[in-house]
Amino acid sequence: MLYLCIPSHNEAQTVGLLLWKIRKTLQASTREYEILVADDGSTDATAEILEPYTKALPLTVVRHGERHGYARSVEELLRLAVERTDRPKRDAAIIMHADFAHGPEYLPEIARRLEGGADVVVTQATLQGEPRRAARLLRRYAKWLLRGVKVSGVRDIVSGYLAIRLVSLRNAIRAQEGPLLTAEGWAANAELLGRVAQQARRVETMDVVERLDLRSRDSRVDPWPMARELWRVGGRLRISGRPPAENRRGGPARPADEPELEEATK
Repeated sequence: MLYLCIPSHNEAQTVGLLLWKIRKTLQASTREYEILVADDGSTDATAEILEPYTKALPLTVVRHGERHGYARSVEELLRLAVERTDRPKRDAAIIMHADFAHGPEYLPEIARRLEGGADVVVTQATLQGEPRRAARLLRRYAKWLLRGVKVSGVRDIVSGYLAIRLVSLRNAIRAQEGPLLTAEGWAANAELLGRVAQQARRVETMDVVERLDLRSRDSRVDPWPMARELWRVGGRLRISGRPPAENRRGGPARPADEPELEEATK
């Protein structure tokens, strides 16, 4: 079973399209799936858009009357997946965003890597459609700002599109006292990756294109305040994960000091 965990806040214009594309992408797959969506205090028509999909898809919607934030929404969905599974060594959670930046077309390859033995699959983004140079530079150098979180060989440690075998996730949850995630936003992505990598036997990376031009709203990333927050959190967290087994092409992993996040044509 694949549990597709989708945090959402005011994504009425894209969340329905994303669910439809997930269905089209996975309908030929033999892997069962469930979709778990957190509607995190949305004030637009997100709830109304999601309602008919609960009848057409294996979809569970967790609704928050007030906004809880990205990290709490992600953790709630992940804990729900762990609670529901009866095969944690086989099943996995896949986190993706509701703004359509994370393409469902990569799901079959992510599933293939899980079936091949990966415990964690991290997508590493080529950014397309981000016009702000400051935002592109922030994404490229985020792992240096988050210097206390180290997952050797993973250059995009703030990726919000990743898959986690549920036994590794369950063990990461058990290893923590209190919440699994103590940071927010991009830093929460890095914290999650670091904590589950500590419990994983095998971490793989794969290259994807992140389509920021498909969002129907303005970006919620303000580069300079985000950079200061990543630096602050990077000084607080001390997490060291394991290196990935291979890169997307099946060769040796990139060196840990590889600085570049590729950019598509702006």
